[in-house]
Amino acid sequence: MCPVNEMPDLMRLAAGAARHAASRQAVIATNVANADTPGYRARDMEAFNPDRSDFALRRTHAGHMAGSDRAAGNIFELRGMGTDPNGNSVILEDQILRGIEASRHHSRAVTVYKNALDIMRASIGRN
Repeated sequence: MCPVNEMPDLMRLAAGAARHAASRQAVIATNVANADTPGYRARDMEAFNPDRSDFALRRTHAGHMAGSDRAAGNIFELRGMGTDPNGNSVILEDQILRGIEASRHHSRAVTVYKNALDIMRASIGRN
């Protein structure tokens, strides 16, 4: 069980993961909206990584790995996807699967946040 003083970090991490999933869902929605746009290239975001977010990892032991300072949530063009004759690379079935994945990540992050909040409320005697 996490000490109470670390709970806000857990909540901050969960909030960052939820924001990332929401941003990824927006990128996917843009892809779907442009499914018939000639020359449009489908895009996606890198997976959420706490090392790349505003969540600073701390070492509790000298032997643990340190985080890096890379930028969060880079958007990239999907390569290796087939294209329509008009140059569009959006495949709706693929976008649906990516959207489901982003939705699951968002739900998981919100559940972690809610449970951490419930633990904090229970620790101070409130429901």
